[in-house]
Amino acid sequence: MNITLKQLEAFIWVADLRSFHKAATRLGTTQPNISGRIAKLEGMLGGQLIDRDMMQVTPLGARMLKRARAVASAMDALVVESGAAGLYDGVLRLGVTEMVAETWLRAFLTRLADEFPKLDVELTVDFSATLEKRLAERAIDLALQNAPFQRAMSGEVALGSYPMIWVGAPGVTDVASQTILTHGRDTILYQQVSAHFAALGGAATRLVPSSNLAVGLQMAMDGRGVSVVPEAMARAALAGGSLVRLNYPWVPEPLTFFARYDAERTQTVVGQAAQMAAEVANHFS
Repeated sequence: MNITLKQLEAFIWVADLRSFHKAATRLGTTQPNISGRIAKLEGMLGGQLIDRDMMQVTPLGARMLKRARAVASAMDALVVESGAAGLYDGVLRLGVTEMVAETWLRAFLTRLADEFPKLDVELTVDFSATLEKRLAERAIDLALQNAPFQRAMSGEVALGSYPMIWVGAPGVTDVASQTILTHGRDTILYQQVSAHFAALGGAATRLVPSSNLAVGLQMAMDGRGVSVVPEAMARAALAGGSLVRLNYPWVPEPLTFFARYDAERTQTVVGQAAQMAAEVANHFS
């Protein structure tokens, strides 16, 4: 018998994702390769592990999946115990929101590369709600995102809170009479801003949502409206004088960020990356 780690890895991912195609994408190979690995594994174990019609594990597969996870966990523990970070040579699928991307992501990726030189990072920048969905689907390993969340995660590390401020071009003093440049409609920021002005009866207040907060800041610099953003995103522009902080009696609640991952089914390196993100975020703030 010559069962390989690649065969077990393929089996685990097909079982988790319920798709040969998704497992192949996740492992950076082709669907025929994944099918071949599992077929050979089934031949050695003497039975079908995956029901191809229902795309779920068979009774034998359920028993073997538990053992396969134990083998993968033992290998992970061996690497951790060795202290040889260079042994991690896979891909970390990382999801971040724009706030992280525009502030301390570069410092985090530099730290990650120093600690795990053979670990490649596949990056996704998106809304927090979208990242949460992709995390639940195991399309990403680690999400650096802001609350609130619809789904619980077994791994969660606090990254701090980021207060919001109103900004506009030099010379702008009023907020309510300006076009409000805000985040996308599906974000908590847009919902809070929209609810605030609706409560004031501000039917004339014009909200212009954007999927890109950085673009909204650029529009504010050009005098096309005012924007409410995490103070961390506006620091450079405020220091350079292209934006000024505006006094307005209300701001949205601070955005609270977390590093989130599936602690029960991911490699230890993902949890280590989450802790590293917390250290970088704390230093930045």
